[in-house]
Amino acid sequence: MATTTPTDSLPPTPAPPVTGLNSKSTGRAGDKIFLGLSRGSGILLLVIMASIAVFLTYRASLAISRNEGNFLTTFDWNPAGDPPVFGIAVLLFGTVVSSIIAMVIAVPIAVGIALFISHYAPRRLAAPIAYVIDLLAAVPSIIYGIWGALFLVPYLEGLNLWLDQFFGWTYVFEKTEVGVARSLFTVGILLAIMILPIVTSVSREVFLQVPRMNEEAALALGATRWEVIRMSVLPFGRSGVISASMLGLGRALGETMAVATVLSPSFLISLHVLNPGGGTFAQNIAAKFDEANEFGRDALIASGLVLFVLTLLVNGAARLIIARRKEYSGANA
Repeated sequence: MATTTPTDSLPPTPAPPVTGLNSKSTGRAGDKIFLGLSRGSGILLLVIMASIAVFLTYRASLAISRNEGNFLTTFDWNPAGDPPVFGIAVLLFGTVVSSIIAMVIAVPIAVGIALFISHYAPRRLAAPIAYVIDLLAAVPSIIYGIWGALFLVPYLEGLNLWLDQFFGWTYVFEKTEVGVARSLFTVGILLAIMILPIVTSVSREVFLQVPRMNEEAALALGATRWEVIRMSVLPFGRSGVISASMLGLGRALGETMAVATVLSPSFLISLHVLNPGGGTFAQNIAAKFDEANEFGRDALIASGLVLFVLTLLVNGAARLIIARRKEYSGANA
């Protein structure tokens, strides 16, 4: 009598599916397609940036070659004159000064709001505040400009007089001309309000990514809430705050309609930021493009080229700052 083993009663093991090789080859094909699409997207972006640079450089060279003034130091803007004379000195000064004022005001407030939402506020309060901040980032520029012209400009006159009375000795806040508050200082405050949601939103998301173990370890060692933020949260989110600030600065440098609505333009450089007058690249292009002839538009494009280069330099400087602190930039991840 033949004996049976336990394995004889088990069902036969099914053979592996023949489609395994096909799925593997399909996966490799998908990887190749994705690699090609991502690489093509990156190359396309570089081509677009290069095309913009070539176009701006070509049109700018046509205008600068016929300019009878120094393009970098001339205060006047008269490309329709005979001979044409124009320069970007006032525009560069106004753009840089108004952006610096906006950054000085907006970045500390934005970081404080982001820390409050991420580490101090109760969940029921943090969510509505974050939602309102995100909504402010979607408000059109012209709405900010109308609000600034109808509300901000009249109510800033008192602040200007107060700054002139108590800080006029600094020369910067000395008000030497009588007029409404259509100055670079007003533009800086308006730009600060406009970039505040961007810097706040990005900084908040970065602070929420701080490893919970780092904060709990600091608390276990007896650190206070502020010490936890100073030793764990801020070092971890430093590169994110810098990136958020550069995004805000990019909007401040190129803001057009809001600045054109609030500022009273003039081609004079004054370190008294409370005095009416001044100008920026974007505001000058928006104000003069429609009435300019073909050569005048080339001159405006030349000023746009300077703004283009300035934006690239700002972003490049931000990347260098982040790269110097590789432990916070994610390079070692």
